[in-house]
Amino acid sequence: MRARAVPLLAVAALVVAPAPALAQSGPDSSSYTTGPNGLAAYASLLEHFEFDVGRLRIPLAQASLDGAQTIVLLDAPALEPAAAGILRDFVDGGGRLVTGGASPSWIDELVPDPPSWDTTTSTQWAAPAPGPGGATTLESAAEGRWTDPGEGTTVAGDVYDALAVEVEVGEGVITLLADASPLQNRLLDHADNAAFAVALAGEAPRPVVFVESVHGYGPPRGLSAFPAPWRWSFGGFVLAAALWMWSRGRRLGPPEETERVLPPPRRAYVEALAATLARARRREGGSG
Repeated sequence: MRARAVPLLAVAALVVAPAPALAQSGPDSSSYTTGPNGLAAYASLLEHFEFDVGRLRIPLAQASLDGAQTIVLLDAPALEPAAAGILRDFVDGGGRLVTGGASPSWIDELVPDPPSWDTTTSTQWAAPAPGPGGATTLESAAEGRWTDPGEGTTVAGDVYDALAVEVEVGEGVITLLADASPLQNRLLDHADNAAFAVALAGEAPRPVVFVESVHGYGPPRGLSAFPAPWRWSFGGFVLAAALWMWSRGRRLGPPEETERVLPPPRRAYVEALAATLARARRREGGSG
């Protein structure tokens, strides 16, 4: 029973331990994520159109950004004041910033008069005029909207119900998305989303940098370079392998014999049988 149970435990560890990472395939709006909510397809699309795509894995506060770049920063859980200052200086010097996402509480760190975010049920958005890339209709997952553009200009939706707003800052521009889903893997090929996404990056071969440090990716040094769900998955595979090896090994008893144990020679069997018959005859002779 034990021999059968242990391999089953190993299989369970192999399947269950990596489940969170496999189900999500990485953080939302990360260019490394191939799941529905990732931006891996967006990064590949930009590379197809000959953009120079890169990833930033050091903290924004330590980064040196070039105004000739486009920075993509979506669904960040938080943004420190120092990082916001780096981004403001970057845009002021001519950079393009694509940012936002569902309920972005840190937008006011970037724009003095930010648009107001709210929930929505809308999934179809029309551009007031042909928008970036000639897009006329965008499709989203209804995860958010701007109810007031603030100091920005609506590029998808209308003034009081917008999906995307552009704000000019110095020599650059910030595109604020109330919902990142049009750029994500699940909807990039819907409506005019792909054309809109490419246009947000500017003119090729402009460098496009996806900020990955906000999604848990650190500088590429050993296991710490991977997000926590990936490290847990790796630990699950190691545990499963250890359980499998333990279940297959000899856990009790002496060391395994180096040679196969053979039955006694036939001669020994014949001699033992003859001795038994001789004793039987002597007993019979004595009783006679």
